[in-house]
This record gives sequence, structure tokens and C-alpha cells, in this order.
Amino acid sequence: MEYFLQTQAWADFQASLGRRVHQQSGPGWSFLAVEERNPAGKVLYSPYGPVASSPEAFDDALAALVRVARTCGAVFVRIEPASAGLEMPAAVVELRRRRLQPAPVNQQPELSWIVDLDGDFKDVLAAMKPVNRNLYRNIHKKGVTFRKSQDPDDIRILLNFLHMTARRNGFKPQSDEYLTQVAASLMPAGAATLFVAELHGGPIAAALAYDSADTRTYAHAAMDDSHRKLSAGIPLLVTLMADAKDRGLKHVDLWGVAPSDQPDHKWAGFTAFKKSFGGREVLYPGTWDLPVKKLRYAAYQLARRLRTKLPSLPARTGP
Repeated sequence: MEYFLQTQAWADFQASLGRRVHQQSGPGWSFLAVEERNPAGKVLYSPYGPVASSPEAFDDALAALVRVARTCGAVFVRIEPASAGLEMPAAVVELRRRRLQPAPVNQQPELSWIVDLDGDFKDVLAAMKPVNRNLYRNIHKKGVTFRKSQDPDDIRILLNFLHMTARRNGFKPQSDEYLTQVAASLMPAGAATLFVAELHGGPIAAALAYDSADTRTYAHAAMDDSHRKLSAGIPLLVTLMADAKDRGLKHVDLWGVAPSDQPDHKWAGFTAFKKSFGGREVLYPGTWDLPVKKLRYAAYQLARRLRTKLPSLPARTGP
């Protein structure tokens, strides 16, 4: 699988936000890394990278990342070796052996749910729950149609539904400015597509997907709660998958899911929804840090630990 966060389209988008992007490649390896800042100072972050065909190529990529980090003054390199020639669960041992440390939190999901598009699409449909197949085949009888768009102005449809969902569920979506820039950068380039469900010509649900060379990533989705009983989000996602198959893509990445042994996980509801489309779970090594300025990184880690251990001070009631 080619991860979208390691593509040229994502590099161009990051550059459009004013961020400095580094890209390098060598025999069997490549990476896209972005300069970011956190309390430690500058960080060189490679989302779902580096990409490597073997442990030896991974070592070469890691060495190149360290050289870039030293050149740009980064305190540490942060990586997510999802496709670095390291197989789970041995990957954790291999990463520690290379003196990498687990990051305080995972930047990207450690568990993802993948639907493979090999073979005929009827096989993909057969792996879904019957209700999903039936909705996809019959929802047109209720006046619901689907369309796709690469017009950046249409992102307003999704933003409107995200605002509704945020008010209903009390979560904070990514900013309108960020997703508007995503649309402006990626949709005209053909790297992002908006799928819209409409009832008698009016939008009732929307989903934004990103494409790499072989994988479509289901990134953002929301719907109009007043039409919730139609369950349009289900056939909308199947439509997104069918379109990916028509484009010759091999996988649909439904993104993060909750561990099966954590039924109370905050993603449990999303996970049940995603698993109803068939597919398989993929476990990644997670997010790891390689200190470059070791004393500065150690101070950063110590400060983090102190912040989590110190009790909150009582509020003052007087002058």
C-alpha cells in the first residue's frame, strides 16, 4: 500500500500551508518529512514514513532523516514506520534496538481497517453486512442519488454537515480554514474527491477521500441529522469504494479503529460501522521518536512527565 501522507500531493498541500517539506529517496527507500514545532522546539515529522523495502533500506532512510534534522536544527525525528520493511510485532524490538523511543501519543492511528478491492466488486459487496448491500442497491427507490466532485467550492457541503455533527456530539472538527485549503490544494489535482448523497437534489451527507497510487483513504464524513433514518452514509461509502475500484485502486483505508478488547473506546461506534463493510485490521508500530539533540529531548520528556504527575493547584479565592 502507498500511504497518502507520503505522496507528492500531500507534500504540495503542506507547502501550501507554509510548512517546509523535505523529500528524499534512495535504493529501496523514500520519505516525506515536514518541519513542525512543539514544546521541545523544531521537530522533523514523517507521517506514516519512512517507506522502505527492507530493514537495511529503513536504516538508510533513518540516517538520511537524521542528516536533514541536523541541517534544519530539529531536536528529534518523529516517524511512523507503517511500511518500513519491519513486521509487527518484531518491529517494536527492532525500533528500540535502533534507539528509537515511543512517542508520548500516536500521531496517526495505530490500528486501521482496510477493505481490499481485488477481484470483482461483487466480492467486496458479499463481504459486507446484508443491510449495507441492500441499502446500496435500493436506496435510489427513496429518491437518494450520489455524485462526486473535485470542485473545491463543494467542500462547503461537508463543512456544514461537520458543524451539525460537532454540535450534536460535542466534538471539535478540523477548522474550516484547514479543510478549505485541503480542498483548494488536493481536489483540482485529482488527489481528493468529495462524494455527496442527495435527496431530491439537496445534499444530505458528504464524505471526503484522498487517493494515492493504489489506496483511497476515507478521511472526513458527516451527514444531515434530519435525514438520519435514511442511513445514506452507508451507501455513500459503498459508492466511494465502487468508484475506487473503477479507478483501478487496490485498497480503501477506512482509517482508525478501536482495539477489539476495548469495547468502551471512544472510537467503538465508528469501529462497528467500519467493520460492517468487511475488510481486515492492520496494526502499525505507532509513532516513534529518534532524539538528535539528546539533552534537549531528555529535558522535553522530563517536563512532560512532571506535568502529568503534578497535582493541579487549588484555585485562589482571594487577592
